[in-house]
Amino acid sequence: MSSQRWMLAVYFSLASDTCRTFGSGVVQPFNGSGYYVRSNCPFTLTRFTHNRVECDITTRRGDSGLLVQVEIIINKVRTVVQNGSILVEKKSVSLPYDHTYQHIFQYGIYTKLKSSLLPLSVTWHNVPGGIDTLRVELEQELSTDMTGLCGKHNVPGTTAIVVVLICRLFFSYTLDCLQARLPHYVQLCEENIYSYENSEYISCAFFKEVVQQCGNNSYIWNIWRSSTRCTPHSCPGDLLHVEQGDPFVPSCSNPNPRFSNQELTSSCVCPKGTVLNDHADGFHCVNVSSCPCVFDGSSYVTGDTRNTKCQSCVCEGGKWRCSDNFCPARCLIEGHFVTTFDGKQYIVPGKCTYVVSQGLNWIITIQFSEKAVSLKTVVLQLFQVQTKEYHKSNLTKCCPSSTESLANLCHPSDHALVFWQSSMYVQVQTSFGMKIQVQMSPEIQLYITPPRNHTGIISGLCGDSNNDTTDDFTTSSGIIENSPQQFALSWTVGTCAVNIPPTCSNTDNEIFADEKCSLLNHPTGIFAKCHSHIPTDQFHTACIQRTCNCGSNLQQCLCVALGSYAKACAVLGVAVGDWRKATNCTLKCQKNQEFSYDMLACNHTCRSLSGPDPRCWVDDAPVEGCGCPEGTHLNQGHLCTPKALCVCHHYGGTTPPGRVVIDGRQNGKVCVHCSEFPVNTAQKTCDSLRKPLSASTTCESGCYCPHDQYEDHRGNCVSLDNCTCVYSGKVFSAGQHVKTNCKTCVCGQGQWHCRDEPCPGKCQVYGNGHYQTFDSKWFRFDGHCQYTLVEDYCGNRNGTFSVRVESVPCCDEALTCSRSIVLDLQGLVTLTLSDMRVTRRLQKGWTMQEDSLYTTHTIHQHLLPQLSQQQNVQSQQ
Repeated sequence: MSSQRWMLAVYFSLASDTCRTFGSGVVQPFNGSGYYVRSNCPFTLTRFTHNRVECDITTRRGDSGLLVQVEIIINKVRTVVQNGSILVEKKSVSLPYDHTYQHIFQYGIYTKLKSSLLPLSVTWHNVPGGIDTLRVELEQELSTDMTGLCGKHNVPGTTAIVVVLICRLFFSYTLDCLQARLPHYVQLCEENIYSYENSEYISCAFFKEVVQQCGNNSYIWNIWRSSTRCTPHSCPGDLLHVEQGDPFVPSCSNPNPRFSNQELTSSCVCPKGTVLNDHADGFHCVNVSSCPCVFDGSSYVTGDTRNTKCQSCVCEGGKWRCSDNFCPARCLIEGHFVTTFDGKQYIVPGKCTYVVSQGLNWIITIQFSEKAVSLKTVVLQLFQVQTKEYHKSNLTKCCPSSTESLANLCHPSDHALVFWQSSMYVQVQTSFGMKIQVQMSPEIQLYITPPRNHTGIISGLCGDSNNDTTDDFTTSSGIIENSPQQFALSWTVGTCAVNIPPTCSNTDNEIFADEKCSLLNHPTGIFAKCHSHIPTDQFHTACIQRTCNCGSNLQQCLCVALGSYAKACAVLGVAVGDWRKATNCTLKCQKNQEFSYDMLACNHTCRSLSGPDPRCWVDDAPVEGCGCPEGTHLNQGHLCTPKALCVCHHYGGTTPPGRVVIDGRQNGKVCVHCSEFPVNTAQKTCDSLRKPLSASTTCESGCYCPHDQYEDHRGNCVSLDNCTCVYSGKVFSAGQHVKTNCKTCVCGQGQWHCRDEPCPGKCQVYGNGHYQTFDSKWFRFDGHCQYTLVEDYCGNRNGTFSVRVESVPCCDEALTCSRSIVLDLQGLVTLTLSDMRVTRRLQKGWTMQEDSLYTTHTIHQHLLPQLSQQQNVQSQQ
């Protein structure tokens, strides 16, 4: 091992927040004068503790003078850089590398490690044989003591002057820049080159670090390489080297990269007017208009189209231009999980009877089983309006037994067609365009497609189908609730107890559910084909809860939950394949029927041969189940027979076996409800005035308020005008008002009368990646990078603002302790919100004018920057 020598030279730092070591041993600490160390022993570059997070960076040089090993330990995560490779916890990683605690990525021609726990980054430049430049940068001054070579040093030492011509020549161009510091730089240059005269990497690393002190506009940038014989960096492919360029090259994925604390750096860039095609190998530069598009791992050139059942997209200059979703809205009732027409998802709180959806001429109600968290009954009521009273014209109760004949249940009427589409599904088509699918086995589930011309006049658990999720929780009394539980309870028929457990208490079930439901997320599993079309997060959560809370048949509950995701994929036209076989969920069909994932009843029964089959007029989402193979027809014995063996049917023929329930009576007779009709007892309370009437409880004995009076929410008998209202569990008297969801609502006659007010959009993120969009849709994405939350650039260079967020993890990497927020305002001011502080950075030499772009307010634990154009960003620390 060579002896260690310390040499002193006065070398003022570029910035007090950066420590550098370069060349063969030049060290510029955070504070104090630069000095020279020559040794191939390991050295601690810096060591400190900040906010209970430990940092230790050590380096070792080889005989060539270059750094051959750099070890970075932050919060006990060990990263080693040597031989051109990066090892994190002894495992080789590729770039970009994202971890909860740190990110490693290309930064121009350099490689940068940025810590998420500390305001620290480490940047290095690889050359053949080692590293010629290493920088440790702090984003803020630390109060803690710091040890190592980067600490404050003023070490005296002997001076061994070696006259090196190249040093003298280089510094002859820097007189105006360095002035009185020039002799000290010359001395340090000679120490650096001594015995490494033939190493270009040693000398050029030193010269380049000195050039940076002269500023971005110095003429020396144009001549320093020619005066020192330092060759430019060799860039791959079509990329060109520039001394002062963007650290991140514009690409097809991000043609206009923007980021915090932007600095010009030595970089490889595309020729002007082109961007890097990062969707292909080879570092090729193309025009933006020639950029390919990517979807589900496949690349598409400009002009290519990509179609699904619900949307058509065309590739234009690296971006997908997609049509609006032209598939009809659907409401899903799958167990106790509800998805509204507009896509909002929630859980009903109790095993009760609910109004799922109602319009001008229909009401759909569901009743949960008292034993399990599954549906017991689905009831469709169709009405006609005559004067001011609702007269029931048809009622169809969709709860046929599992033994009911698939061949014979086809109930047409003036208002609805009801039939078995397969052995698993009952299909309903109404005269006004509403479609209903009821999965009958192994559990009842409900799927509703509303009529297209009824937008805005629909209400119930399924919402109002107006493409606006913010008003989906409109209660039966007309006010928008924030709580899904209170909203759901407002649509109950009769009393309802909150009796569905929110979590699982059976450990064995939970272990089974965790293991089996993971099939949904497997990246190469049977469901992977649909991952790019429908996220699995909410289906995976529902699968675990439904399977975990299952009573006895765990496998059946699992298969029902997995089938919900498969059906959602089928609705978009994405067939995931034989998922039942892959998950041990296969079904056994009766007799000689066969199973299909797209079963149709159209012209597949012997009865359908006697005339036009109305089942062929229905076009709805594909359903799975058992039925007859093509070319055969189902007879009354549940056998699939050739056409020649089918019996003939005629009008008034035999009655189908099994039970058919229509309007509460058999054989299609009209049912008269509550023949004694002196008092409408169902509407004798303020709470019931706006609720739909239950057909079985219109007249009921009991104690009620006098004629023309109603029981309010406090138990008093009051007139209609004095009826109370309820919102968020609180009782409001007539005339009182509340403000909620950008509406002002006044209580009158037991109902909320709301007036819309201007409603600013709100996008928020909290915790471990819980995001809410401006349209109030929630999703979870726990990324470790800095992400653009919102901007108005949208891929263009012209914009006024952008907001980027980055999670700051706790010492427990599974948790997020805080979040760093960066605001770019008109490309002039960058605000960084972190640790209840706002740091301002001015761009392009702009001078801050008071109140010209923004103001900042602190409200309790919130920071509220308010922009001049009324965009507000709120940060809770």
